[in-house]
Amino acid sequence: MLDQASPLRPKAGALDDERVIKLAVLAVGGQGGGVLADWITDVAERNGYIAQSTSVAGVAQRTGATIYYIEMARDTGRLPVFALSPSQGDVDILIAAELMEAGRAIIRGFVTPERTTLITSSHRIAAVSEKIEPGDGRASSEKVHATAQAAAKRFIAFDMEKIAADNGTMISASLLGALAGSDALPFTRESYEQAIGAGGRGVKASLAAFGAACDRVRGIAAASAGEKAAEPAAAEPKSTAKVSGPETLLKGWQDLAARVAALPEPVRDMAERGLRKVVDYQEIAYGGEYLDRLDKAVALDNAERGYALSIAAAKHLANAMCYDDMIRVADLKTRSTRDRRVRREVGVKEGSVLQVTEYFHPRIEEFCGTLPAGLGSYIESRPRLAAFLDRRINRGRHIRTDSFTGFAMLWLIGGLRRWRRRLLRHKVEVEHIERWYELALSYARQDYALATEILNCRRLIKGYSDTHARAQSKFDRVLSALPTLKGRDDAAAWIRRLREAALKDEKGDMLDGALKTVATLNEGAAR
Repeated sequence: MLDQASPLRPKAGALDDERVIKLAVLAVGGQGGGVLADWITDVAERNGYIAQSTSVAGVAQRTGATIYYIEMARDTGRLPVFALSPSQGDVDILIAAELMEAGRAIIRGFVTPERTTLITSSHRIAAVSEKIEPGDGRASSEKVHATAQAAAKRFIAFDMEKIAADNGTMISASLLGALAGSDALPFTRESYEQAIGAGGRGVKASLAAFGAACDRVRGIAAASAGEKAAEPAAAEPKSTAKVSGPETLLKGWQDLAARVAALPEPVRDMAERGLRKVVDYQEIAYGGEYLDRLDKAVALDNAERGYALSIAAAKHLANAMCYDDMIRVADLKTRSTRDRRVRREVGVKEGSVLQVTEYFHPRIEEFCGTLPAGLGSYIESRPRLAAFLDRRINRGRHIRTDSFTGFAMLWLIGGLRRWRRRLLRHKVEVEHIERWYELALSYARQDYALATEILNCRRLIKGYSDTHARAQSKFDRVLSALPTLKGRDDAAAWIRRLREAALKDEKGDMLDGALKTVATLNEGAAR
């Protein structure tokens, strides 16, 4: 066995040629972890080593990665005894196919500061636990980076997934390149390239990704001059996106952009982002409505408070005005940019046919929402008629958007955007926006922090159909606590706690508990 204080120094009394190198690869389905393990084993054998590769499958793709474990030792004529799985504190090299798997490896004790070279891609794949949280359930990448820096002897991290995608191959090739570039194994670059070449399929793309990652690691090592390889490069200055279009529309956009430029400096960035989103969603005139609403918040704000109210208004007004409906969904699914993105993510080669099937399950509410306000209200106000239509509408539909009929159907629905502001759904959404916004601004002078938190509560509303209904219910329940909290110094803090509780779970159990606590506040004061 190895002395755990050094990855390549054998136990006292052992010959130098008898040392065992221990390497673990953590990857989820579709990342080529098995291919990577085979390549590493092949490289070792090409260089006169005896190698053994085993794997321990995870429970599922994002509840546990597959661990590929490789042990290797130089062939001295004596058959070494290899382990079947990694042990805590006994791994020389750990390769993780994405950042959170590196974090899990650290938690499990596979990474030690005296011994382990940790190589990971810095990109993220959201875990199931992160996806199911209604709010932002993402774990902190910065914390993982900081922990890895302290936990590993050497830490190498950059976006290897992007390198692989840019070269049209799997991340296993760029991970192998990072391993070669790290010089953690005593093998030449040519040995790695020969192992890839022996695969026979996708060799050119794999070699390109391998070479780019290998050069990246060696470039980082050369340029860092003592700095750790995981430190991110300085961000490049943001470039202003160019806007093009017909002369009349450009003039309208320039007028709106001038209004944004006249806003207080801290508000401009968020206001410009919001304006772009709103105009893309609907039209220039809709962007003007967005800025008209935003001006009301700015008029109540000042620099002493850092314009927190205005920034919150700029962000959440844009999201509220760009509500999800059938028109929006159909519009996004028929854009050329989406087709290019899907082809890139799936890895479809140029000239190949891509078949895309979209799933829709409209309810009577979505159907009525796409009708003129008067007609939609007429149907909704007659339960028997609504139920009759719902029985014929409320069912799942699979639509092939790679076919002319399927694409044309969604394209026509997306084209309803020009009439959106006459439809029932828009009328309902505008009324809700006005009630929420006026409520928030009404508190701005007496309780600035509370007004800002009411604006932030718009985070709760998202999606459409059943998702939107559940989100709307949580939003209403959070703001139902305002009468109880009104006048309290900690009212803003309580609204924030209620909002965060609502974002923690889909069912709203945590929110129920928090609301019960709020209900007892006045009882305690009365005593």
